[in-house]
Amino acid sequence: MASLSDAEAQDDRRRGTLTLITGWLVIAVAAVTFALPLGDPRHAGTMIGLLLLAAGALEAIAGSQREAARLPAVGAGALTIGAGVVFLTGEWRGLIPAVNLVAIWLGLRSLLLLLATWRAGTSSIRRWTGIAAATDLLLAILLVVGVSIASLVYNLFGPTETLVASFSWILALSFLATGTMLLEVANCEREGAA
Repeated sequence: MASLSDAEAQDDRRRGTLTLITGWLVIAVAAVTFALPLGDPRHAGTMIGLLLLAAGALEAIAGSQREAARLPAVGAGALTIGAGVVFLTGEWRGLIPAVNLVAIWLGLRSLLLLLATWRAGTSSIRRWTGIAAATDLLLAILLVVGVSIASLVYNLFGPTETLVASFSWILALSFLATGTMLLEVANCEREGAA
């Protein structure tokens, strides 16, 4: 019986370590996203797509390690991967403004994270998953409120530095909340509480 609990503890530590690594990598993606306005605005869509793809893959990997809330956690990562693919392929152009695409992604992500909050095992995981869900919902609302202004700027001037900066800050804040949540999940998994 002792070997079973030792094996379970070792498995918890392994899952926690993997989640910890992915959490720090998502925070690194957030840091790169904050720097996005320093690049060429003509390549902003591609960069946003690559960053979404990277963050989504990392979140899906971390989500697959969770015992409680595995499906919504992986779903949030998969949704982010999907948004990244849409940005990379440019299939959204002409259908909806990029601002709306990001707002829809954030809104759907917040719903998946809210579901993960309800299914989370411990109170600290619930708290941090709830914070990530609330962050994405608040960012989606901020985008929807400012969508007419951003769309006007984009239609008149193209992808300006201000528009790229607002996208990068919105994405970076979402990635930062996700990375911080993953660090707390990792801490709980390593302690065997998740």
